[in-house]
Amino acid sequence: MSENTQAELEKELRERILVLDGAMGTTIRGYGLDEAAARGDRFKDNEEDLLNNGDILTLTRPDVIGDIHKRFYEAGSDIVETNTFSGTAISQSDFFVAPPGDEDRKDPEFYQGVLDNRALCDLAHELNFESARLCRKWADNIGSDTGRKRFVAGAIGPLTVSLSVSPDAEDPGFRTVTFDQVHADYKRQVRALIEGGVDILMVETIFDSLNAKAALVAIQDVFAEDTVEFPIIISAAVGKGGDTLISGQDILALWTAVRNCKPLAIGLNCSLGPDLMRPSIETLSDAADTFVSAYPNAGLPDPLSPTGFPYSPEDMEGYIDDFAASGFVNLVGGCCGNTPDHIAAIARAAARHAPRAVPSLAPFATA
Repeated sequence: MSENTQAELEKELRERILVLDGAMGTTIRGYGLDEAAARGDRFKDNEEDLLNNGDILTLTRPDVIGDIHKRFYEAGSDIVETNTFSGTAISQSDFFVAPPGDEDRKDPEFYQGVLDNRALCDLAHELNFESARLCRKWADNIGSDTGRKRFVAGAIGPLTVSLSVSPDAEDPGFRTVTFDQVHADYKRQVRALIEGGVDILMVETIFDSLNAKAALVAIQDVFAEDTVEFPIIISAAVGKGGDTLISGQDILALWTAVRNCKPLAIGLNCSLGPDLMRPSIETLSDAADTFVSAYPNAGLPDPLSPTGFPYSPEDMEGYIDDFAASGFVNLVGGCCGNTPDHIAAIARAAARHAPRAVPSLAPFATA
């Protein structure tokens, strides 16, 4: 990353609505891969199935993941995310650690064992590093071919465990992980993404604000310890009704909790379709004195639809057109169900409108 990436992105975001990418998992399914393809030779003897571990395809099928990055950039994405949504050792342990029973995962020492597993942690580092390098390659190639610079966002997902919510209904105070464990795992991921060449760090699909806080503290610690700094995008997933995160926190409470990180952008993704997300995006647009992003699912899941989601590219174009015309957004894209065709349609909508003007908000009065 050049030293001027933050300023460069801020300038672009004031001049036009930038476009993010679409759904990695949805697009992977279009390649018809099977379990053998996901495993490759390297992981052919793994005890657990790997087909649903999209991140591992960076190592076993880089041709597929590279082609997906290429297609999203060609569709009009300015920013594409690395294939690292589950790139922590904690998340990868679901695929590479097979305890005798689910009860073992409720042992407070289980995830410490995960983090002490050198092979698993080395794999997590490799996944993030190679994913960043692969996305960087296509950002630079397409940027050179088109004469328009493209950016790489290091995707930092929410984990498969929660710091805020107990997995045991009989013991509401119980947690399977500690803040320190989650923080350490995220630091490893952040360093590998930076080493691989990302421009942006994106803490995304936040359902638990304490998990997100651990990721953001990890980012700030890496910045301080390694004397680096990168733009940060923070994106939450709201639950049914669209009023709160899935773990119950109000979206404005999340913004208050993370504002001190001075993110390049705050926004919403995944979870609901754009229609149900709209009120929360409007609320966030009014409250945030930074750029606002939105990359919703292509509607709520629908098993009868070819992509598993009901909204077509034209549908998403209409919804994003409304967001942009209403002055809600600075960055737009698509989450689950959004293919490169959807992103091309979203890019058309973005091009028709000026970006949201970032408000100058007065501080709260004090007595």
